[in-house]
Amino acid sequence: MQVENIRKQFPILSEKVNGYPYIYFDNGATTQKPQIVLNTIQTIYEKENSNIHRGMHHFSNLLTEKFEHARRTIQKFIHAKQPHEIIFTSGTTASINMIANSFGNTFFQHGDEIIVGQFEHHANIVPWQMIAKQKGVTIKVIPGLPDGTLNITDFKNTITEKTRFISVAHVSNATGVIHPIKEIIAIAHQYHIPVLIDAAQSIQHIPLDVMDLDVDFLAFSGHKIYGPTGIGILYGKEQWLDRMLPYMGGGEMIDTVSFEKTTYNKLPFKFEAGTPNYVGGIALAKAIEFVQDIGINEIYQYEATLYKYAVEKIAQIENLKIIGDTPNKTSVISFVHSKIPSYDIGILLDKFGIAIRSGHHCAQPTMDFFGVQGTARVSLALYNTKQEIDSFVEHFKTISQLFS
Repeated sequence: MQVENIRKQFPILSEKVNGYPYIYFDNGATTQKPQIVLNTIQTIYEKENSNIHRGMHHFSNLLTEKFEHARRTIQKFIHAKQPHEIIFTSGTTASINMIANSFGNTFFQHGDEIIVGQFEHHANIVPWQMIAKQKGVTIKVIPGLPDGTLNITDFKNTITEKTRFISVAHVSNATGVIHPIKEIIAIAHQYHIPVLIDAAQSIQHIPLDVMDLDVDFLAFSGHKIYGPTGIGILYGKEQWLDRMLPYMGGGEMIDTVSFEKTTYNKLPFKFEAGTPNYVGGIALAKAIEFVQDIGINEIYQYEATLYKYAVEKIAQIENLKIIGDTPNKTSVISFVHSKIPSYDIGILLDKFGIAIRSGHHCAQPTMDFFGVQGTARVSLALYNTKQEIDSFVEHFKTISQLFS
């Protein structure tokens, strides 16, 4: 990978903050956008803008084709069987809420059980709590282990004849630990239980093949994989999507409407009520093509090397403890310092132009599990370098001296 050439495609990386070169280590929150994505958005709004699917004129037809091409691009990227199994949403949160409501209102009965993981983002906890309260369903948790991994043995014991759904993150946004989703899916399917995978923190780092995983549903956000905000993907097996009730009503998702009765559109439109974010969808496809041009396997290998280097360097800082210290991780280093609060670490590093994340990372149950209020989090991406890590460590040591 020619990292310096890649970096040139991200205009923001040439900026300075407080007179220092901008070092962006907050990729778990959102990734930066390459020029091809920025150009795509500007071109559509400047020269092509028109609503899609229902227009009879030139630019409506043009953008309709681009939007459906984007759907096919995403289908091929995650190796889905059919393009209509790709549903455009506003992001991972919207996708999980859609499944919680659509699947829940279609299939859940009073007394059923849902299983989630110990180390979930709030977006994979709260929607299930909401539908559980509505339908009289119980939520059970896959226990965690001290290193931040899930206890698969206990997971097997958590399943009962009442278990109707399992939803778990592929990668913890708080620690970067990779969970054994293929094993979880295989175990669940032994009992004919469908599984949703939150891939918000893995889609940009790890090759994904939904047919190989045999996953029932998978969700991710465009802005995590170098695309725009406000666009996301829900993948669902056709056999489930066909049977589920729509999440929202309105235009596009209908077949016929009268005051007496409405019939619903075919997939994927049944789940895409209203004007879709066609600009975001087309730009997301450009971001994915950008990743494909580099190669997701090449990205995985580069980031693995960079992560190993970062851990070795950061672990040398005195009074620092890494949370979720296990080998099977993506490019996230979450840590606490015995003398410097995480919030102060974030503020002080910003003085040197270094952007990290501090807090509970929308994963308060994870923080409670580790007995901390929050952590400082360094999250790396394909455009980060060893030189940036060296600069981070150097400035962190300078900050540490203030608290010695």
